[in-house]
Amino acid sequence: MREKVPVTIENIKSNHRRRRKEILAKLREFKDVWRNGSDERLWEEMVYCFFTGGCSARMGLRSIEAVRHILEEGDFSELSSALSGVHRFPFARSRYIVASRDFLSESGIKKGLKQHLTSLKDPIDRRDWLVKEKRIKGLGYKEASHYLRNIGLSGYGILDKHILHCLVELEIIDDPKPPSTRTRYLETEEKLRDFAKRVEINFDELDLVLWSMKTGEILK
Repeated sequence: MREKVPVTIENIKSNHRRRRKEILAKLREFKDVWRNGSDERLWEEMVYCFFTGGCSARMGLRSIEAVRHILEEGDFSELSSALSGVHRFPFARSRYIVASRDFLSESGIKKGLKQHLTSLKDPIDRRDWLVKEKRIKGLGYKEASHYLRNIGLSGYGILDKHILHCLVELEIIDDPKPPSTRTRYLETEEKLRDFAKRVEINFDELDLVLWSMKTGEILK
């Protein structure tokens, strides 16, 4: 079993120094998705974040591998069959994929997903659109932030259970329960942003530092 490292400012800075090269390489990978990725790749990354909601990053990665070949055309039956035994919620996540794909395709957004996201100039508005567009299924504020970070857009706090527990240990928040409203999410995100400034660590880098302290890994 991996030894747990206390989440202190000293340990955060030490972990950041030790793993910064790896962290920066991962952030460059995300940036490359935005620079060079197709709209199909942006859609795949969105589906990955459908998979990680309420589940692990590892499960999300295994699930993407299982359905990548049918993401564009696979129906509910094909998707749920491919996800059975791979994802905790094969039927619910298959419904998310089909419903979201149908909306994005019928609206014309799917073939111009990058263009549409670019047209939303304000970073908060961009995330709000992903969350508030009810025909896109499976993206709350955490998942939408995760998606935008993974496609190379900066400045979003991914308030998953690992980050929230870190904030409790640092006595920045009192309760690790996920923020249930937009207002609470933005308030907690701002506290994380203020902490990043205080410890002089880039906001996007800090997320991966804290996440790696809890999981031992730097994934996506």
